[in-house]
Amino acid sequence: MTIPVLKVEIGFDLTDNPSAPFFRLDDSVQGRLDNTEYRLGGTLLYDVTDFVISVDVQRGKSAILSDFTPGECKVEFTNHGREFDPLFETSPFYPNIIPRREIRVISGGELTFQGWIEDWDLDYQPSGDSIAVAKAADALTVIGNQTLDAFTPPQELAGARIDAVLDRPEIGWPSTLRDLDEGAAEMAANPVSAETNALVYLQNVAASDPGYVFVTRDGKFAFRDRRKAPTSANLVALGEGGIPVSGLQVTYGAELLFNRVTASRQFGGTAIASSVASQNNYGVRDLTVNNTQLANDSDLIDFVVGYAAQFSEPEYRFDNISATLEKLSPSQQAEILGLEIGDICSVSFTPNGIAPQIVRYVEVREITHNVQLTSHRVELGFNETRYAPLILDDAVFGRLDVGILSW
Repeated sequence: MTIPVLKVEIGFDLTDNPSAPFFRLDDSVQGRLDNTEYRLGGTLLYDVTDFVISVDVQRGKSAILSDFTPGECKVEFTNHGREFDPLFETSPFYPNIIPRREIRVISGGELTFQGWIEDWDLDYQPSGDSIAVAKAADALTVIGNQTLDAFTPPQELAGARIDAVLDRPEIGWPSTLRDLDEGAAEMAANPVSAETNALVYLQNVAASDPGYVFVTRDGKFAFRDRRKAPTSANLVALGEGGIPVSGLQVTYGAELLFNRVTASRQFGGTAIASSVASQNNYGVRDLTVNNTQLANDSDLIDFVVGYAAQFSEPEYRFDNISATLEKLSPSQQAEILGLEIGDICSVSFTPNGIAPQIVRYVEVREITHNVQLTSHRVELGFNETRYAPLILDDAVFGRLDVGILSW
């Protein structure tokens, strides 16, 4: 088997380049007035795959209580002919080897990354073996570099608040590039100060629900609320009886053990919830969440009680797995490449072949790709879903020992 077909595209504005596919006066083909193929000019995505040496993509976060960091992509290109040299005027891409060019990575027909190039690094060797490296980031970087003007929002659900912030003129994020859940809790009408970082504020709103914001692999700004409901319909099975994995890491400990949770509302009250049984077993372990945007004390109480229940016991979890795509069938490759942050997988594993088998249902929180000319390795990081809501009539999450009545 082979690796999935790789395609890398970069957005170049080659309007003035005579070889670019634009309308040309007096040209017998490109100059026809009734043609629909050749536009007047502008930025187009150009296939640069023939120059690619390797691709690295990293999206997600390292732990369930962390914020998502901007997705990153690094592409190495051969640069023997100075094609990616910003000073080389006869490059077919001149003068577009500059930051802020759009870049897309597609593997096996699935978008793996969409973002904007932040830096170009050039490595010239005396032998002529030269490499250009494009370093890109997704839309979290764009929004993370924007600030809000002073305003006071109305009381509204978290999804509506995030939508309204993205609509603001100082942000202006396209409505076609959003994928927002409604939200489970009302956000307060707290005034927002001028020069507030837009991403920090949006992350605060999301974490107050509590949920999270991230950018999808096709470039959409996404919000998932706490009521995101997994189903078994699109469950991807990994490990024994499913897609083979080439590595699996298990963690079990106190990293996510918290049995006294304190949270406060901005300009409001404070709530504390404790698990006495957990404190008796493991000692007191504190988690503090200050200045949530919650509007109501009842939601704040639900917040601390829910977290105290969720994190009061040490967790045995499959933290991450790796898959070597060239060892998988095309259909298995497609399942892996189709995964998105927040998707649900089952992982089945019998340690050292000694029964009983361990089965866990996990949520994808991190996706990394390393693509070389003849190999493609994917690593998936997971959160446990033992606190996923009970889904009636679902074959997996409708079982009382898997789903729970969500807070």
